[in-house]
Amino acid sequence: MRAITWEVSGSQGVETAWVQLGDGRLRARGRAVGTVPEPYWISYELQTAQGFVTRRLTVTAEAEAGSRELVLLHDGQGRWTANDEPLPEVDGALDCDLGLCPLTNTMPVLRHGLHQAPGEREFLMAWVSVPDLAVRGSRQTYTHLGPGRVRFASGDFRSDLEFDEDGYVVDYPRLATRLTAG
Repeated sequence: MRAITWEVSGSQGVETAWVQLGDGRLRARGRAVGTVPEPYWISYELQTAQGFVTRRLTVTAEAEAGSRELVLLHDGQGRWTANDEPLPEVDGALDCDLGLCPLTNTMPVLRHGLHQAPGEREFLMAWVSVPDLAVRGSRQTYTHLGPGRVRFASGDFRSDLEFDEDGYVVDYPRLATRLTAG
């Protein structure tokens, strides 16, 4: 288990995740506070199956309007539910992407070794917006640029991310910068 802390410029906040990698799986729990788009805090737990495929993301968000909870589940066959409601618009996705969270970029990068070897992959993600915890489909492309460097693209947004050798984000321009070496 290791702790990683990022300054999250995208939310004008900070996030710490306690992560564990092993046997093609990732487990994490984290907490984040931010002030954009409104003051909030979240806590989450993430669990993947073999091949870094998301199995479960549980998130609690607190904001001025109150508390929200999300239990996002992937059944291992390509289908998703959010709080027991089917999400057909993200069927086929392998990963979740928690908004403003640099940790959730790790799964597709590790699965395909994109931080170490040439390649480009397009993904459908179950994207979770923060702090309202709404889930929608997001098409994202990851392109290997060189050792530890991967371009992330979604719609008109592009950013060249830096990863460490374990596949964790070190620098995500316009979103987050790691504060701890982990």
